[in-house]
Amino acid sequence: MKIKIIFTIALSALLALRLSAQTGDAVDAEQKRAAEWVATLKLDDAAKTARLTETIAAHLKAVRNWHNEHSATNVPAGINPITGKKLSELDRQVIADSTLPKSVHEKLLTGLRQDLSEEQVAAVLDKYTVGKVAFTLAGYHAIIPDLKPEEEEFILLQLQQAREEAMDYKNMKEISTIFKIHKTQIEQWLNDHGRDWKKLYKDYTATVIAKKKSSTGTNSVPAND
Repeated sequence: MKIKIIFTIALSALLALRLSAQTGDAVDAEQKRAAEWVATLKLDDAAKTARLTETIAAHLKAVRNWHNEHSATNVPAGINPITGKKLSELDRQVIADSTLPKSVHEKLLTGLRQDLSEEQVAAVLDKYTVGKVAFTLAGYHAIIPDLKPEEEEFILLQLQQAREEAMDYKNMKEISTIFKIHKTQIEQWLNDHGRDWKKLYKDYTATVIAKKKSSTGTNSVPAND
């Protein structure tokens, strides 16, 4: 009996140490990411660098903790009231993560704007969203070669809003979902303002396929994501 008790205590201690190490690794990773992002700004100001690193790391930890404490299972299974389709696990996780307190988001932006210009703030947000604003805007230009200034302005504003909102989500699948929400709004806006998005994308896809067939003989369709 004593041996069993000792073994149980030792196992519990080992698990606690492992959990502690994993938590420490996560914290270190977030601190490292924050430091790397701030380093790209080349601020040449130790005090600003320290403040910004702490601000970004604190946000990453807050997002991680909220995500870990609010799983998809916290959201009842059901349907999307717009599409009528069953909510996927990703849908439910995004819903759960969207309940992150607004104060967390506001604290991040306030901290960034205390020491950075809007261009530098955008650069930090681009790091988190791996440059999705520029990449997606380039995609719209490819699909709509005669994109009008007012169309580009609307598209850019929507993508920038998606980028800011995406800072409150844990991983790239969720970030892509946030961008998809805004892309749907963009495409609906284009339809409402004289464009035929389905036709534009179909024509673009046909052009890409034709080019690939002529150069490689393959027949692959670009993903609309």
